Amino acid sequence: MFLTAAAYVPSAFRYILVRMKSAAETGFCFNIRRLRLQEKLVLLRYDPIAKQRVLFTEKRKIRSI
Repeated sequence: MFLTAAAYVPSAFRYILVRMKSAAETGFCFNIRRLRLQEKLVLLRYDPIAKQRVLFTEKRKIRSI
């Protein structure tokens, strides 16, 4: 039986917690969980400091969950 990397990852380490930072340079950040094997996230969310929807990009990994 052949095991792929996705099948071998234990369920405890399947997700990572990443910090999303506002592209509007307001300094607003939030944390979100994503799959470890997924590409880096880019989301359109509301920034309360800029008071509008802006792009948020993934800046760094916080920890495995």
